[in-house]
Order: sequence, then structure tokens, then C-alpha cells
Amino acid sequence: MKNILYISYDGMTDPLGQSQVLPYLTGISKNGYRFTIISFEKEEKFNVNRNLIEMICTEAGIKWVPLMYTKRPPIFSTIWDYIRMIRKAEQLNKDYNFEMVHCRSYIAALAGISLKKKFGIKFLFDMRGFWADERVDGKLWNLKNPVYSSVFKFFKSKEREFLSLADAVISLTHAAKSEMMKWGIKNLTDQKVKVIPCAADFNFFALTSPEKREKSKLENGFKKDDFVLSYIGSIGTWYMLNEMALFFNLLKKKCKEAKFFILTPDNPADVEDVLVRYSINPADVKIQYAQRKELPGLAYASDYNIFFIKQAYSKTASSPTKLGEMLAMGIPIVCNSGVGDVKNIIEETGAGICIDNFEEQTLLSAVNHILNYKNHNPEEIRDKAKKIYDLDWGVNSYLEVYTQILQSEKNQTATPNRE
Repeated sequence: MKNILYISYDGMTDPLGQSQVLPYLTGISKNGYRFTIISFEKEEKFNVNRNLIEMICTEAGIKWVPLMYTKRPPIFSTIWDYIRMIRKAEQLNKDYNFEMVHCRSYIAALAGISLKKKFGIKFLFDMRGFWADERVDGKLWNLKNPVYSSVFKFFKSKEREFLSLADAVISLTHAAKSEMMKWGIKNLTDQKVKVIPCAADFNFFALTSPEKREKSKLENGFKKDDFVLSYIGSIGTWYMLNEMALFFNLLKKKCKEAKFFILTPDNPADVEDVLVRYSINPADVKIQYAQRKELPGLAYASDYNIFFIKQAYSKTASSPTKLGEMLAMGIPIVCNSGVGDVKNIIEETGAGICIDNFEEQTLLSAVNHILNYKNHNPEEIRDKAKKIYDLDWGVNSYLEVYTQILQSEKNQTATPNRE
């Protein structure tokens, strides 16, 4: 068995931990790898989901070491968390003598390059996106503030170091890989970067059917002939609720049976305020929170699913988790381009429409499109999506990377950064 340390600044009790970390690690662990996970947990989610995650990890033979996430004060809380992260990682390395550290995103990668330099542990940089650019594009870091400007420059410098020192790099999109190849980074080769999009569990997100759709509509208070447009997920920094509300308003004018089914953990009142702004009748909308285990049964009510994401440079590297999950169920999508490989995937799978801008005429054309193409073949959508998003394919892709990294002898000395 090969001992692997997995570090994530996201929590395993977070939705992403449950959908985008543990399914991979449980699959990989069946192939001769023993994982230890260091993760940072938000107290509320930890209290709710701790037992579930402990059960998943125990069954998979994974040692889970949860640390509590520190939220405030900004920047200093992250520095403190990093100190705790690296201390715990070095402590665990004394016991397990890790052969590789698999780091999810940038904060974890800071620990990864430290372990590589100090102990010669192989380092896999699972970058998940252009994180520093996301913080700026999402208006979380104002570069006019000298503190945030300095932090941004620090992480952009470290980004180059991560990419140079990593034994392999995981990119979520081909678009991001192409962009990185333009940066002229030492040791960053085409062979070193593997594209693995956010996978979907095709067993969990099972195929929809007319019977499932009708049953879900009736159970959720819709009529069987209603045209249900669904949205699934948080509504915050990146997701464009105003534009989605406008789209539904235009849809309703064309289709009196249209209903908007919003599954979100966010405050319903915040969503309702936006819908009122677009003269949407509350009777045409249902807003509720759904646990992950409930999502497929609720999503089956959808005739179409929608998500609009802000177009920005950093989104070149994004792979929306919800896209793979909806396509796994055979549910068509209306979405927008300028986000990773989304447009190519929609075209490749024939699963709906991807718009290039949010002008009203463009939205109206998209409305007409989805009303004219109601009868997609869910099985065909799912089969084409499986070639892109299947979890088993993702696990095998990671196994290829692990083998590539670990096939040579473990480095005996630190590898300095000479870039």
C-alpha cells in the first residue's frame, strides 16, 4: 500500500467534499493507495455531516483528520490555518512516511511545495481553477487595496512555483490547460498537465424518464403538464440570478405553464426579492433547500435546467459540477459560454443551448429554442456525457497520474525552485 496525504482547504462535510473529493478517493483507495485527509471544516456543516463522512472514510479505509476552518479576521485567519495545516502534515508524515501529497487548490499547495522541498515528497497540484484570479474577478479582493494587491501578487508568484515544482498538474478544463501553456513556466509541459473535469456519479444521478418526471412534478406541487425550469445550487458571487429571472420572465410570456423550481441553500427571501424585480408571480416559483441525497429525485421534475455564470478570465478554468450531474440524468441545459469547456460540451452532447451574451434578444432566442426542442433523448444525452464526466473514468484518470508520479524512486532530496 502506498501512503498518500490529501490536503484540502475545503471541508469534506461541504457539498463539494462529498461530491468532488470523497468519491474519487474511495475509488482510488481500492487500487493499493492508503489515504490520510487533512481538511478544514465549517462548524455548522461539520456538526450536521460529521458522522456521515466518518462512516464513508472508515468503510474506504481512509484516515480523516478534520481541522476547524478559521473565518476571521481576513488573511490572518488563512495564515493561521496554513500554519496548522503544515504542522499537522509534518506530524502525520512522521507516522506514515507519505510517498505523495495530493493538494486541492492553492492554500493546500503551499503545504505541498513545503513538504516536497523539506522531505522530497512527490507533489500533485490539483489546481481546481485560477484561484487568485477568481478572488479578483469575484470582487473578493480589491486590487486598489494594497493588502489585497500584495496577496494577489504573492499567489500569482506561487502559482508559477506550484506549476513548475509539481510532479503533475490536474486542470479541470482544456481551455485552462491551453492558457497555462502560454505562460512560459519552466518545467510545465503538455504531458505534465492532465485534464479531469468535475465528475458526476452516474450511479447516484440516475437517468430520468417521463414517469420519473411526472412523479417528481406531482410530488413537488406542479402539474404534470407544467414546463419546469430548474436551478440547483448557491446564488452568490458567480451565478447570475438577475439574468436567470429575466430568462424565466421571457419564458413565462411564451409558455403559460412555465414554473421555476429553485433548489438552493441560500435565503429564500433574497431570491424572492430578485424575482419580484422581474415581475415574476410567486405562485410560479418554488424555492427550497435540498440535501445532496435528495437532489436526483427533485431534479427529475425538470424539463430544462438553467445556470448563468459571470464571464471572466478566471472562469476559463472552471468546470461547473452541476453540468455533469444534470447531463448524467439526461436533463437538457440552458447556460452560457465563456466558462471553461461548457460550450464545447453542450455542443458535443446536444444537450440544450449555450448562449454567448445576456442581451434580451439572445435570451428570447434561447427561450424559443428550448420550447421548440422539448423532446430531447435523455439516454443519448447521458451516454455522450458519460464519455466526459463518468466518475469511473475520472478515478482511472487519477490512477494514471498517480502511477506516472510514483513509478520512479521517491526523491531523496528537496527540489529547489530555480525559476
